[in-house]
Amino acid sequence: MCRLLAVHDRHPFAIGSHLKNLAQLARDSCEYQGDGWGCAWTAGQDWQVYRNVRPIWKDDLEQFGTAHRLLAHARSAFHNEPPDVNHNMPFLAGPEAFIFNGELHGVTLQAEGRIGAEKLFHFLRRFPGSPRHENLARALAVVKKKSRYIRAMNFVLADPHAFHVHTLFSENAAYFTLHKKQAGTQFLICSEPFPGESGWSPLPNDYLEVHPF
Repeated sequence: MCRLLAVHDRHPFAIGSHLKNLAQLARDSCEYQGDGWGCAWTAGQDWQVYRNVRPIWKDDLEQFGTAHRLLAHARSAFHNEPPDVNHNMPFLAGPEAFIFNGELHGVTLQAEGRIGAEKLFHFLRRFPGSPRHENLARALAVVKKKSRYIRAMNFVLADPHAFHVHTLFSENAAYFTLHKKQAGTQFLICSEPFPGESGWSPLPNDYLEVHPF
């Protein structure tokens, strides 16, 4: 399983400082999170992306500048498959970016993608339009119906207007519960509270939240 992070602020923020917190969480996790990592960020409209097969805590996190939006993901490969940078999130398609943490079994849906998370992203994109929140809820109802078992399905889907945050897990709540924090103008979602920080609150299970920009 993986660790994920999403940050939005109308003011520019330093990317590296948040990545260092994610790196510490990944390094200290009860499950190995060293099968590569990636991040995507915007200072304007277009996403920039970086991916590496090294563990996030062994990479240079000072190489990044500032952003208004950030998605980051530390990977724990499914069934110990070899690291492959093409499997690293965030996944991008058009103006959207996607990070995922979870595990689905017996899914009978067909979608483009090399791994399950990428297939889920492309399936969700089949339900575009406004209100996006309601269309995502429709898509998720189909995924649930067409899956034999969902160990967890946590994700952040970022479009030009909002973070769409979904949580769902059937076991190990301590590990899979996402957390959020509002600090002034800055909004954050993370797999765990940042080390030593207060002000984080857990998100409910089986929950879809929209955070508009």
